[in-house]
Amino acid sequence: MTVELKVPEVGESITEVQIGDWLKKEGDWVGQDEAVVVIETDKVTVEVLAPQAGKITQVLKKTGDVANVGDVVGHLDAEAAAPQGAAPKTEPKGERAAEAPSSAANTTGGNGTDGATHVMPAAARALATHGLTPAQAAPSGPGGRLLKEDVERAARELQASSPPPSGASVTGSVAGREEEVVPMSPLRRMVAKRLVEAQQTAALLTTVNEIDMTEVMTLRKKHKEAFLQRYEVKLGFMSFFVKAAVDALRQQPVVNAEIRGTDVVYRNYFDIGIAVGGGKGLVVPVIRNSELLSFAEVERTIADYARRAQSGQLELKELQGGTFTISNGGVYGSLLSTPIVNPPQSAILGLHAIQDRPIAVEGQVVVRPMMYIALTYDHRIIDGREAVTFLKRIKDALEEPARLLLEI
Repeated sequence: MTVELKVPEVGESITEVQIGDWLKKEGDWVGQDEAVVVIETDKVTVEVLAPQAGKITQVLKKTGDVANVGDVVGHLDAEAAAPQGAAPKTEPKGERAAEAPSSAANTTGGNGTDGATHVMPAAARALATHGLTPAQAAPSGPGGRLLKEDVERAARELQASSPPPSGASVTGSVAGREEEVVPMSPLRRMVAKRLVEAQQTAALLTTVNEIDMTEVMTLRKKHKEAFLQRYEVKLGFMSFFVKAAVDALRQQPVVNAEIRGTDVVYRNYFDIGIAVGGGKGLVVPVIRNSELLSFAEVERTIADYARRAQSGQLELKELQGGTFTISNGGVYGSLLSTPIVNPPQSAILGLHAIQDRPIAVEGQVVVRPMMYIALTYDHRIIDGREAVTFLKRIKDALEEPARLLLEI
């Protein structure tokens, strides 16, 4: 009996996926609920499990191909005789986490109990391709798992540190002028699609202000040790901006609204998306009900998201929704930028690098730690007055942090 291997439902509004690594090849025996192929979406990576035990008879979609939810990517013969000594896996469905690489169970190089590195199947193939050993790559996956991107990173670092000897040639090309063509990742394709849609469907405009960060920096320096000791998390800048954003959104509710058809939808809750760099690119996990959280709770949430984003452990539901977004390009050194709105949201706040600059204060030129902030907004529902007033409220709150406590 031929059994179809189909692309499963992987989340609300996701209809297209990209085929990742096949963990089994044609002719391989696979147990029930054993991972057969990895599929990638713009948000998570998911394993397709065999619905029954059998032999893989046909691979219809290759690595890098695009498929839709429900598409058949391969076939297995459920009546094929199991190889001697093979026992079909019977682990119950649902006990195996869907998200990979955090939940991938196929490993080589040891079971981890003796200190050996867990090597994921894709990483094993990458090791063979580059002629590396697991010891030459630093694992970044959960539980010490070695991921494909870890191997690729190690290969690039080794190549950079070991230039080719004088006179060496590159087959088929001039040395130093090679080209590599790789499929755009689902995450990058979706980001590109959404950014273009945002530019085409919204009337985007950006307004800029600057903040004297002296008071916030003084407050952090004074209380950082006590804060860390009590809450076991560092006091960062982002919690100040989240709380200031909530305050400003309350004052200018249209910035927290969205266009839905011919209606404007106002929200009395504040789900703030925080853009963080992940293992596969930029992701925006959402801090739900930010208005109800303390500084410590905000910092814990952000730290947890940042840690899990690096290892691909964020859940799909944590990346969905959001009423407003904050993006901090300053951590990468950006002095000024115009962030793009994340639809269907109507605005995004961009933070930038803190630099000591001379400014005029009460007739005197002084040097202060200054930060540019930028608000990109949908001019269809947000007027310049609201946008400028919103940024001014952020500025006032950060230059006098006591306002956040007193709510004035």
